[in-house]
This record gives sequence, C-alpha cells and structure tokens, in this order.
Amino acid sequence: MRKSRNIVRTGKKVRLGADVISVNILAYVVVGAFAIVCLVPFYLIIVASFTPETSLIKNGYPIFPTGEFSLESYGLCLKNPVQILWAYGTTMGVTLAGTCLAVIMSTMTGYVLSRKDFPWRNKFAFFFFFTTLFSGGLVPTYMLCIRYLHFKNNYLALILPMMFSVWNMIIAKSFMAGIPDSISESAKMDGANDFLIYVRLILPLSKPLIATLGLFSALAYWNDWYNSMLYITDEEKFMLQYYLQRMLGSAEAMRLVAEKSGMPITTVPLESMKMAMTVIATGPIVLLYPFVQRYFVKGMTIGAVKG
Repeated sequence: MRKSRNIVRTGKKVRLGADVISVNILAYVVVGAFAIVCLVPFYLIIVASFTPETSLIKNGYPIFPTGEFSLESYGLCLKNPVQILWAYGTTMGVTLAGTCLAVIMSTMTGYVLSRKDFPWRNKFAFFFFFTTLFSGGLVPTYMLCIRYLHFKNNYLALILPMMFSVWNMIIAKSFMAGIPDSISESAKMDGANDFLIYVRLILPLSKPLIATLGLFSALAYWNDWYNSMLYITDEEKFMLQYYLQRMLGSAEAMRLVAEKSGMPITTVPLESMKMAMTVIATGPIVLLYPFVQRYFVKGMTIGAVKG
C-alpha cells in the first residue's frame, strides 16, 4: 500500500514538473515573440537608413534589404563631422553630469520624505506633488533662466531645468520606504548622522533604484532638444538632438526649394535622412540599456509596490 502511494506521489510530481516546464516554454515563446515585435521597428529603421531615397518613395520601407545600398543619408548627416563630434561631446557631458545630479537629488529627497521621524514630510510631499498639477508656464520660466539666472549660452541651462523630477522622487520615496527603519536606528545608536546613513547604508541598498532613476534621467537628458532651442545660440553648445533637428529642418527647406524650382525631389534624401538620424541619435543609449536592465526591472517592480 505504501509503495503504491509513493508511486502515485512520484507520478504527480513528474506531471507537475512537466506542467511547469510546459508553462515555462510557453512563457519564453510569448516573451520572445513580443521581443521580436518590439525589435521590428528598429530593424526597419536601420534597413531604411541604408536604402536609397528613390527606393523608399517607390516601394516604401522594406522588410528585407532590396539589394540597393546607399550611404548618402549618412554622408549628409555626417557632412560636418566636427560639429557632430561637438554635439556628441556636449550631449554626453550634459547627460553624465545631469544624470548624476538628478539621481542624487531624487534619492536624497526620497530618503528624507520616507523617514517617519521627519515631522514635515507630508507638507513637503504635498508641495512637490502640487507642482505636477500647476506650473508657472513657459514665459516666467524663460525670464527666470535668462534674466535672473543668466543661462543664455550656458551649459547650466541644459542641466538644471531637468535636474529634479517629482516622478523620480516618488519612485525613490516608495522604494526607500521599504527599507527597514531598524537599519537607520542602529546606525544612529552607533553615532552616525543622517547624511552618513544615507551615503553608507541607504545608497548601497538602493542599487536597483539608482539604476532605474539613472536610466530615466539619462534618457531624458539624451533626448532633450527643447532647452537647447530656448537658451543656446552657440552652435558649439548644441545638444545632438537639437543639432540633428536643425539639420533635418534645413533638408526640408532644401526639398521645398527643389520642388518649387522644378528639380528632382529625390535629390534631397529626406526620408532616409530621418532614419539615419534616428540611428545616430539612439545608438549609444540603446547600447547602454543591457548593462542596467536587471537593475531596471527590479527597481521598477519594488518601487511600484512598496510604500
């Protein structure tokens, strides 16, 4: 009797293990298919960037390379390599400095607001949240930055306006609220002050959060062109996105002139230039994502359910 029961239990375990394997295989297939669907637009952009303008106008965006290969769009985008390098350097420097400052500001503010022994935390939290509903608008912001802060043609104009994000602060607050208070209390008993607790204890426990906020901030700074348009007139200080946008605007103007003068429209590869600019602008930030992916997923999950 015992032997038969053991056989039945073993059979159930085998079936359960087979069911788990089947579910895992199905999950991998579904996730893999979804990943392929997400990668298709990037693939089309890369293929279209190497496709001649005449082929794009005639046949549309090809799924498979048509055999025609053209570097004309990249040649136009990189026609002034020195200016491209300046724009890349400015964007990388601003992104690096701005991301570090943004992560520090968000984590410090989130840590303070997550402390239950901070008496004014609800009042400050309401103050920060209120700014997400109402703002001063473009004109007061522009006057403040130009007239009083003197941000005209200043790199600070590219960093400071985006340095603090209330959304990132809320994520940091929710994440740090899940860190046990006993850690801070034991450190205070040993004589550590709040700043030392934040640097030595809280930040090492918040690596997923730091990676998540760092990726959010890096994407925001890398894709920013608006502040360059408002505050920068020196071409050597243009962000990459704004420089490419100006180049695309010039190409559109050239195409309009070509249409009015009766010249062939295809002499200005506008569509393929858009694809080439996308590849040039998004390449580095796409290559960065795999290095922070595991922290990014964990930080988003924890920050979404804690607090």
